Amino acid sequence: MGGTLGAILTGILATKEVNGNLKDNLLATLFRSQLEAVCVTIILSVVATFLIGLAVKGLLGLRAAPEVESAGLDISEHGEEGYVV
Repeated sequence: MGGTLGAILTGILATKEVNGNLKDNLLATLFRSQLEAVCVTIILSVVATFLIGLAVKGLLGLRAAPEVESAGLDISEHGEEGYVV
């Protein structure tokens, strides 16, 4: 979230005093450009995460078997009980 906010604020707070290479026409459109870049980045991240999730689900599965869940993942994954009653 902090990177997103920083990217957007770059378009708002950029000045020629800080960076002499900035031209007036660039400053006028910088906020919109930064906002577009943030939106594209978020969309790409969501789509890529969804596709990776589908691939993992197809190859390995995302859940443990029901009998393993009921026995407890501590025993099946680590070979020891996490909570002794």
